Amino acid sequence: MEMPRKIYVESYGCTLQKSETGFYTNSIMKDGDTVTGNPDDADIRIIGTCAVIKKTEDHMIRRIGELADSGRTMVIGCLPPVSMGSLKERNVEVISAGEFRDMYRGKLDSIEIREPSILDGIPINQGCTGSCNYCISRIARGKLLSRPVEKIRGQAIMQVSRGMREIRISSLDTAAYGKDIGVRLPDLIDAITSISGDFMLRVGMMEPKNTDEILSRLLESYRSSRVFKFLHIPVQSGDDRILELMNREYVAGTYFRIVKKFRDEFPGMVISTDIIAGYPGDDEESFERTYHLLEESRPEIVNITRFSPRQYTKDFGKKTPSSNLIKRWSQEYSDLHHRMIQESYESLMGRTVKILITESGKNETSVGRDESYRPVVVPGKIENYSWVNAEIVGTGPTYLIGKAVS
Repeated sequence: MEMPRKIYVESYGCTLQKSETGFYTNSIMKDGDTVTGNPDDADIRIIGTCAVIKKTEDHMIRRIGELADSGRTMVIGCLPPVSMGSLKERNVEVISAGEFRDMYRGKLDSIEIREPSILDGIPINQGCTGSCNYCISRIARGKLLSRPVEKIRGQAIMQVSRGMREIRISSLDTAAYGKDIGVRLPDLIDAITSISGDFMLRVGMMEPKNTDEILSRLLESYRSSRVFKFLHIPVQSGDDRILELMNREYVAGTYFRIVKKFRDEFPGMVISTDIIAGYPGDDEESFERTYHLLEESRPEIVNITRFSPRQYTKDFGKKTPSSNLIKRWSQEYSDLHHRMIQESYESLMGRTVKILITESGKNETSVGRDESYRPVVVPGKIENYSWVNAEIVGTGPTYLIGKAVS
């Protein structure tokens, strides 16, 4: 009889990567196995990796080495396909990209959820339909490979039955979901929101091009009271010339149209976007256009990344703007974002909102999410997945402060 094992899990990068790490860990767990928070105390260490920029890749490799010093370490995610040679150390077992893609062809569908606490979401498709010139993730993950609607719905039912009340669906591009199997994202959203039970659905990142193709139906699906009114739509640049150089396959106007349609339908909608600063070809004019795009669309979340050339991509080796320019542009984007989010949060002062408690906070607090997925911190330790009415009484740098009211 095999002895129960202790498994340590560590995951980096996007929600998809964290979701896959949680599902993979559940797939290898046996009766009696437990998850530990101490890598030195574990029999197996699992690390989900990200390789989106060089700095992150370097950190991943260092961290894998540290974990491997403690014993058997399993590596999954975006790093193995692009850095396989760097990972061949003692105690390191690499789960290849091909092996993980095979999981999307059936094994993911039958994974039993033994440990819900390590699940960050449900992976819905592998790969994407884009061909961006800078993206290492596309190379690491390959072409679109979508899972069947009924299998994803079944795992959502399983999560709700295990007591989870925040269901997340994730991929590199959720708007691409189903293009290879004859369905689209609204079909999946409708299938999940038809499940009985008390839960909320958060839809992951959507690329503008595929979002625009399904916009009307997507808006209809978002009308469900079970869908968080949250949209992560990465524009990357506000300059059409730069978007063409990136091979993003849309123009800035596409992003504006999508944001306007969602805001018209759901006035309190939270918009999240991504910006790349210092892309090859960026100049003061493209910076000004991107700055203007942010001013006009006023996203509450802006993820700013300085361009990082990645080996194997078309942009590797291209000349970039000076580091001083990139630093200034990044700072000005960041300063604008901080002003916008504070103005948005201050407009909510005094309102009472219904929040779903999703995690414990620091210093005897709890963190909940309003219907638009804004984080609200309230005093006291409140049971996860409780509904609380909270009056907004203050703001933090990236969150609201609430006071529970009856």
